[in-house]
Order: sequence, then structure tokens, then C-alpha cells
Amino acid sequence: GRAQRRRRYAGALSGRAAPVRASLLDCWRDYRAFKRLPAEPRRIVLFSESGQDWHHFEPIVAELCGRMGRTICYVSSDPADRGLHQQSERILPFCIGDGFFRILWFQTLDAGVMLTQLLDLGNFDLKRSVHPVHYVYMFHSLISTHMADHANSYDHYDTILCAGPHQAREIRRREELMGLPPKRLVPHGYARVEQLMRERRDPPPPHGRDDTHVLLAPSWGPNTILNRFGGELVELLMTAGYRLTLRPHFQTRWQTPEVIDRIAGRWREHPRFALVEDMAESDSLFDSHLMITDWSGAGMDYGLGLEKPVLYFDLPPKSRNDRWQELGIEPFEMRVRDSLGALLKPEQLADTPAVIDRLLAEPERFRADMQRLREEWIYNLGGSGRAAAEAVAAIADELDWPREVPA
Repeated sequence: GRAQRRRRYAGALSGRAAPVRASLLDCWRDYRAFKRLPAEPRRIVLFSESGQDWHHFEPIVAELCGRMGRTICYVSSDPADRGLHQQSERILPFCIGDGFFRILWFQTLDAGVMLTQLLDLGNFDLKRSVHPVHYVYMFHSLISTHMADHANSYDHYDTILCAGPHQAREIRRREELMGLPPKRLVPHGYARVEQLMRERRDPPPPHGRDDTHVLLAPSWGPNTILNRFGGELVELLMTAGYRLTLRPHFQTRWQTPEVIDRIAGRWREHPRFALVEDMAESDSLFDSHLMITDWSGAGMDYGLGLEKPVLYFDLPPKSRNDRWQELGIEPFEMRVRDSLGALLKPEQLADTPAVIDRLLAEPERFRADMQRLREEWIYNLGGSGRAAAEAVAAIADELDWPREVPA
């Protein structure tokens, strides 16, 4: 039963520096348990690729299983996913791992509607089911659809929950250019910014560099801050006298751990330096005065959610679509950088302390700017969980489910 499955997952919840994988036997057990479910609990299925998805799913699950009284299946590849450990009779948890049983589960899924943040459905090993499942995609950041992701990353979903109007405009433009059937686009919103707004606590105003807390939170990959000049930037900030927290992307720990270890080895014992590798941790976001990043979506969350400035380094964009210009729309993550703070080229690295001091000089004006930007670019502020839950439930109720079997 579900209690036995939760006990099997429990060991994976402890802190981890590397991904924890479910055993093949456990994946088979959960795959089989899901297949044996009666039809009604399979009306609404949520699939989570990683435990990092839970803070996006949580407000939707709370609405579906709380106020709306729905029962859902929560299926994850990650045994440490907190969605598998919720103490609710209305959440049926299953962990199918990230290997053979996940591929098989996708191919044979018999359900009404699936809500997921899994990108590129149908483009690689995870395909649409042989059964007519209705697939709903939900964004996990505010970035645009047409530069950081593949050109066809969103083509194979039936419905897309859009965080803001820019995403809806980009999807419609691609449909128009490529002659694709129109998807259902739902004005959803963005739970992460709402969470930051709700939980926000401001640090004491800084009086000098020694009590100015800088958060360095770059993206991951070869052309990002840590891989290009991370050690040099940390040296500059520490020498200038700032408090510094390094918050690398979890993919950096998995792919190029040496860049983190070199910096940590040099500064770990310094009282003004801290290293945070838990992506669910929020203290460093709340307690800092300014973020430094490159193309990370976290910069938009920080600026719009906490109304604090972001210093961007202008590195080559993360692009998996070489033809993104064909849409004729400037990507949101490119357009918004100047509005969220300041933009420096790598050769201007030495100017970083002066730019930080300037950005922190007028906090009230900056907050007013962020409030205007937020209202313009994010749907349903404060109500995204309800909007998504109601959309998913409405789709599930429209479907022929349980499906009628021909005589």
C-alpha cells in the first residue's frame, strides 16, 4: 500500500550532494501498483521528473486535494521528491525511477489527464502514450519558450499553463509559423514568485560592504560564471569586503563539481563566505541584498519576488534553438535583464563592487519598479495554484473517463 511505499522512499529524503536513485525492484513494484489501480484515481496524474519540481506542484496539489477534494496520482522519478511523502489519503504516491520502467510507464499510461513539468515530451525517450491521455505542461520558470529550449520542446502537449503573456504569445507565434494545431493555453501564473512574495523578509539595510550580503547564484554549463571566471569573481568580492553566499545550480554539482570544490576549498573557513547547495533552501535568498547571476531563471524570481536587484554578467545565452530569431520576439530573459538591475560584460569584472554599491543606493525606487514589472509580466499573482487546479480539474471532467470500451 501507499504507507509501505512511503517507507521505502524515506531514506532518500536526507540531504544529498548527488542524485539518489530508486532500486530497479522498487520501480517495478510501483509500476505494477500503478497499473493495478482502478480507473477513477487515474483521472488526474501528476508526473515529476525531480524533487526540484515539488515547490511548483505543491500549491496545485493543495488546491486539488484540499479545497476541491480530488484524489490524484503523484508519480516521480526521484525517491527524494517530497511529493511522494505527503501525508494525505488523496495523494497516491509512486516512484518509477528514471530508467526502463519510466519509459514503459510513459508508453502505456492509461489516464485521463497528466500534468507535468517534463520538457520535450515526444522528442526523446519519453513519448506520448498509446492511449489518448491529455497532456498538460506547466512552466518551472519565467523564461521564454524559444531560445533556451529546443524549437519543438512544447509541440506535443495538449494544454500549456503559461506563467505570463510572453509565453502565450511565443507559443501562438510558433503555431502560426509552423502550421501546428492550436493548443489550449491557460493563464496560470508562477508559484515561485508568489512564494517569495509571501515568505519574504528583508535583511537589515547595509551600512557598508562588511554588512552587505551578496548572493552568487549562476546557471550551469560551460559558458556560465562559475565555469568561466567564478574563482576570480569570488576573490574580487571577498577582497572588497562583502559577505558572500555561493549558491551553485544543482546541475553544476553533478556535471562539473570541481569548479565548486576549488572555490569552497579556498574560502570555506572564511567567516564571510558560505556555500549553499540545497535548491529548496530560502534563507540565502531572503538574507542577501543582491544577486549575481548570468542566464539563471533564479534572477527573475529574486528580482520580481523579493524586489531586490540582480547583477547579470553578459555571457553567451543558453540556447538549444539556433533559429530562435525566426519568431521575431525578443526572449523575456534577454529583455528583462536591465530592468532587474544591471548588466556587465566579463571584461568589466573589476567594476563589480562599484555597480553593487550603486544598485543598492535606491531600494524604494527599485521596489516600485519591480511591482510594476510583476503586474505586467505574470498572470494571476497570488492565485496561480487555484487557476492551475481548476484548469486541470475542468479538463479531467471534460474527458471520456473512464474510457468506454467498445463492445
